Amino acid sequence: MDISKLQDTAYYVFDFRALGQRIDDLRGLLGENIRLAYAIKANPFLVKGALPRVERLEICSPGESRICDALGVDPAATVISGINKTPAFIEELVANTDGRIYTVESLTQFELLDRLSGKYGKKLKILLRLTNDSQFGINEEDIEALVRYRGDHPGLDYRGIQFFSGTQKTSLKKLRREILRLDELLTRLETDCGWRSPELEYGPGFPVSYFGETLDEGELILGLRQLLEQTQWQGKITLELGRSIAACCGRYFTHVADLKNNHGQNYLILDGGMHQMVYYGQYMGMKLPKVTLCGKENLPPAKDWNLCGSLCSMNDILVKGLPLPEVGVGDTLCFYNTGAYCVTEGISLFLSRDLPAVYILDETGKLHRARETTETYPMNMDGGKMDN
Repeated sequence: MDISKLQDTAYYVFDFRALGQRIDDLRGLLGENIRLAYAIKANPFLVKGALPRVERLEICSPGESRICDALGVDPAATVISGINKTPAFIEELVANTDGRIYTVESLTQFELLDRLSGKYGKKLKILLRLTNDSQFGINEEDIEALVRYRGDHPGLDYRGIQFFSGTQKTSLKKLRREILRLDELLTRLETDCGWRSPELEYGPGFPVSYFGETLDEGELILGLRQLLEQTQWQGKITLELGRSIAACCGRYFTHVADLKNNHGQNYLILDGGMHQMVYYGQYMGMKLPKVTLCGKENLPPAKDWNLCGSLCSMNDILVKGLPLPEVGVGDTLCFYNTGAYCVTEGISLFLSRDLPAVYILDETGKLHRARETTETYPMNMDGGKMDN
């Protein structure tokens, strides 16, 4: 089966076998005592493949929650995160499901969960999210106050601390600073407030090599593992990962629609574009990701090309100066490491262009289509009758 010839419009292929191997590799580096949470915002199409292999799914919106419900995900295997938890959404979850964990991103969220625990007579599990000095989470002093007076809130089950500070972190020194900060807080909560946190959920932001960067991932992950093993606080650790799990599991296929030379520059116009293919850290195609011309991988390069998408925007440049063999209209290009965010993060509705189809390669290598190519123009128009 040649997955580069599935259709003549742009599409994604996500591979559950690559997903399983990636999670196995991470577990081999992290050891058996560290649990994994998959942040489904990275790619919700991977939920069914990830769930049997991770302990938890992180959900950040009502839509993501409904995806998990439709797939039959056990609520107890989810943590409800997100900076804006609307009262109606959280009340719906509390009223209808049990076992979920809820992050506390603000004192308002804490009060909401406290009120709902009383209203429905349920013990609600919470993680107190420490701010990373941004709009996310709450201050250390607020966490200390909530812990100190936890006896005033018997309906809340304090399950631990959550912390996430960013993505694409390549510095073990930065990870060390974060671990020391967390260890100091967790130790202080135990000595000053008499509460030993059962769990730390930590988002280390492991990096992905999109543009051939030199990266000793093994050294970084083993270094983090050692730091966690040396903390004064010792408890259950869950690493929340999205990009690091999902990136290698995806490929994006797009086709040459036109080619031209303007003032000495060679341009390929593709049927995809930046609204569908997003790499973290890419700017106007100035970096070269791994891209191949399907069926011509072993041929020598003939020219350098600027790869541009279909959007009427001068920003829609995917790659500049990419050496390729002889190329023609209808040829297919494959972009690798597109399993994280590309399918969700692009400006999908711009110009009312179609959403790409999505294909899944399951654990047995069987291919199925998870989404048809989908028209977006109905979302960008008034479907009612206009007044005369």
